[in-house]
Amino acid sequence: MARYQIILAYDGTEFFGSQRQAKVRTVQGDFEKALQKIGWRDSSVLIAGRTDAGVHASGQVVAFDFDWKHNLNDLRNALNATLPAELAVSSVKIAPDEFHPRFDATARLYRYRIFCQETRDPLRERFMWRVKPALDGEILNKLAEMLPGKHDFSAFGSPPRPGGSTERHLMQASWRKQADEWIFEVEANAFLYHMVRKLVFKQVMVAQHKVDVEKFAQSLANQAEITSGIAPPNGLTLVEVSYPDNLKFISKI
Repeated sequence: MARYQIILAYDGTEFFGSQRQAKVRTVQGDFEKALQKIGWRDSSVLIAGRTDAGVHASGQVVAFDFDWKHNLNDLRNALNATLPAELAVSSVKIAPDEFHPRFDATARLYRYRIFCQETRDPLRERFMWRVKPALDGEILNKLAEMLPGKHDFSAFGSPPRPGGSTERHLMQASWRKQADEWIFEVEANAFLYHMVRKLVFKQVMVAQHKVDVEKFAQSLANQAEITSGIAPPNGLTLVEVSYPDNLKFISKI
């Protein structure tokens, strides 16, 4: 018996989030069904971070205990042969026995994608938020520069548990432009519920000159609400979860 760490990618469009729920389709539910088909008999896997309904991932981390008799590539291939098309395992490693993908994580990196266009684009709207009018890139960069550091983000999200801390440490935040697309990347030790999507929405409102830059800064400093709203889930992807260097993972057996 060993504890395995896998990196999981998924198109979240048809899922009601990552965490298992009764009577609806979830990422965890589909993954556990695939594991059971190849002989897993445990009750639940461990997941690094909860993603909302419609949110995607390229670097979700899942851990589970399994008495697997073959090599790591065979486990990856067996899972991918069994998983539905919306999910795929990119790597499998053996983790320390006490490894927990959520509680051992030191940072999480999310990416949000936007494109600016008057008319619908069915080839992009599954994974991006279409906005109009176009965004002011100078303002976006100015807003992103305000975010790194420790702040009370209560104006941008709610804690996972009632009464929990709303302070988070953002390591990096940036916008970059590609043609008519804008990509926002943000990394933090942890995130509040809906935090990334609310950060994106409010920055977009400012970059469309609907809200003043100064009000955004006041919202960050004084936890003052400046505008209600949230960016849609389809533009958001969990890209990477980081762990301490002293955690040793085995990638070949």
